[in-house]
Amino acid sequence: MNRFIEKITLSKLAGSYLKLLNHLERQILLILDYFGLQPMQQDVKLALLQILEEHHGKHATLITPQLPLSAWHEYINEPTIADAIMDRLTAKANRIELKGDSLRRKK
Repeated sequence: MNRFIEKITLSKLAGSYLKLLNHLERQILLILDYFGLQPMQQDVKLALLQILEEHHGKHATLITPQLPLSAWHEYINEPTIADAIMDRLTAKANRIELKGDSLRRKK
């Protein structure tokens, strides 16, 4: 997510935002790792919604959140956008919840 947020911000400044959206729309698998680790600005929330809208029903999206699903609305902190994002993510979702200690701690 950190790189995703940076790319959105930089592409808007550089005038290549539409190019980035087109690139992401063509990806067979969109992976959003560490979702919820840092706050999202309004423009990033809207970009995420737009990307998920264009990706929805065409390709796969994988999210590895740092928050429980019940906290996503509060994290997005914008009820309408949160509902729309959650709708696109959960409509045909397969959810896998991992439990237990981190494997990194065992090494």
